[in-house]
Amino acid sequence: MSKVTVIGAGNVGATCANVLAHKDIVKEVVLLDIVGNLAKGKALDSWQQAPIDYYSTHLVGTDDYAATADSDIVVITAGVPRKPGMSRDDLISTNAKIVNSVTESIMKHSSNPIIIVVSNPLDVMTYASWKSSGLDSSRVMGMAGILDTARYRAFLAEALNVSPKDIQAVLMGGHGDTMVPLPRYTTVSGIPLTELLDSETIEKIVNRTRVGGGELVQLMGTSAWYAPGAAAAQMVETILKDEHRIFPCCVRLSGEYGLDNIFLGVPVKLGKNGIEQIIELSLNEQEMKLLKESAEHVAAVRDVFDNMSL
Repeated sequence: MSKVTVIGAGNVGATCANVLAHKDIVKEVVLLDIVGNLAKGKALDSWQQAPIDYYSTHLVGTDDYAATADSDIVVITAGVPRKPGMSRDDLISTNAKIVNSVTESIMKHSSNPIIIVVSNPLDVMTYASWKSSGLDSSRVMGMAGILDTARYRAFLAEALNVSPKDIQAVLMGGHGDTMVPLPRYTTVSGIPLTELLDSETIEKIVNRTRVGGGELVQLMGTSAWYAPGAAAAQMVETILKDEHRIFPCCVRLSGEYGLDNIFLGVPVKLGKNGIEQIIELSLNEQEMKLLKESAEHVAAVRDVFDNMSL
């Protein structure tokens, strides 16, 4: 029976653990936080929800990494959330130290886990976790594209007055204002988006998607959690079930799209071994230009991290 650990019992981590419990695909989910009673309390609350929502997954809260031993998948949500006026990049110093420490603690107790990073700034925190873990790059990935694509699809569903279930989309690049939504690869029940919406409306939705996280920070005073938590849980489910679903995820590129040694959002096939395949789409000149600009932004933040010598 597979074992899943979620690090960080804040809003995103607790939501991820709770969504996983509802999926009823593992016997136990370990929720770990340095504030041990917080993790214990949220895990107990979710376990008491089980008889109501009819699932068997047991949630265990702890502040002891020994409880994470032999985890198959670890989701890292630990870190300081973004506040109004703060960019994701402002978080780098504080959260890099946290992610490094968490990853080292994970690896002391699990030999070959798959790690999913949710902490911001996402692309560089995934890079930091990969370097700290010593794992093959196919086993360390970031959750960003699923969330960004979900926001994009939700906005499109409103504009079209259709169910979001019928909208399929691809989004690439860094997690932030330089992300690259791809209307050309967006369909509604197989119908190209460009046949249903005019270019001006599509551009407005694309721009709203780019600042989707910031919009929520302004509304709530902190980062989102329902959609991010559910997105991370979806990745866990896909891997555990070896479904080979195709999602946009933050992964290490080694020549794909002409980019090397950078973690960036691209479509991948997820299965039991983590990243089973990186899919290279045929991008037009403008799309490739936007992707390269996004990669340059991520690389600049990565270089800041490297120069910290943490």
